[in-house]
Amino acid sequence: MTVALDEAVFHQTGAGLSVPFVIAGTGMHLPPTVISNQELTRTLDTSDEWITSRTGIRERRRLDPLLATSDMCVAAAHPALDAAGIEPAQLDAVIVATYTGDQPLVSTALIVKDALGAHSALSLDVTQAACASGIQAMLIAAHFLQNPSITTILVLAADCASRITDPTDRTTGVFFGDAAAAVVLTRADTTGAGLLSYDLGSRLSYDVQVPAGGSRLPASTATVAAGEHYLSMDGRAVWNAATTRLPESITNAADRAGVPIDQVRHFFLHQANLNILTEAMAVLGVPRERAPVTIDRLGNTGSAGLFTALHITVTEGSLLPGDIYVLSGIGAGFQWGTLCLRHA
Repeated sequence: MTVALDEAVFHQTGAGLSVPFVIAGTGMHLPPTVISNQELTRTLDTSDEWITSRTGIRERRRLDPLLATSDMCVAAAHPALDAAGIEPAQLDAVIVATYTGDQPLVSTALIVKDALGAHSALSLDVTQAACASGIQAMLIAAHFLQNPSITTILVLAADCASRITDPTDRTTGVFFGDAAAAVVLTRADTTGAGLLSYDLGSRLSYDVQVPAGGSRLPASTATVAAGEHYLSMDGRAVWNAATTRLPESITNAADRAGVPIDQVRHFFLHQANLNILTEAMAVLGVPRERAPVTIDRLGNTGSAGLFTALHITVTEGSLLPGDIYVLSGIGAGFQWGTLCLRHA
């Protein structure tokens, strides 16, 4: 690990991961309720043109008030398991990446595991990297698969940001949508498949945070009245961090894998903002068409975003054997990371 002042970077080639693995199936769940930009203009001081030009978002989904993040996870898990030909009872682990879990306790992953009937599986929640939690969950899964007793893992990335955004705040109110995506990972026979390298970094920042509800500022009538359980975000700080860290991290991961950037076929990036995604690809010198986009119709779906792009690519049959691809995201904290993988 290399530490410079308040910044930490951790990276590794995947050469130490002797067991290859593959994405055997993917799934996605989108709540049926669609919220257009035009609808938001009825309650927020904004316009369709302002939202579209600054974010690239035209619509987003909202989860039914009677449902929770775990419900989206379960709905996304079923098609992923079906695509992989895996029964829930065969799962060795269920990992859920989310910063909007059902409740502080109990574990959202445990709720999902129980609902699926994956009774033999380890349940694990990955939460504090927010929109980058899915990257960490996939890295954990890749290392779990090196254990001879573990062969099949379900990774879920889901967020229900509508529950923690202030409906009167036009900064956060226009960005976020609710969604879940699932990936089934299994061991593979193809030598060289799976994780080639990774790059993780962090630098402490409170520019994106939910201030209340923890041990420092416990929930109270005062914190609720002050709106301190809502997500707050400094948009300029997010832009600066994301447009710097994402291309930097992708370049580092590709270099450590010994893969030229132009040989990376797919760039599955955090769907934070279309302008951020476009800028990151421009910095990399790669055609934007190699980075699938879902933010335009789903909004920023947190940790689920890059996995919705992955799911659509897999469903279209565009992720081919031997393809090298990256998963890259940045979340509150700031925490960021990139995985460079080869598809079996």
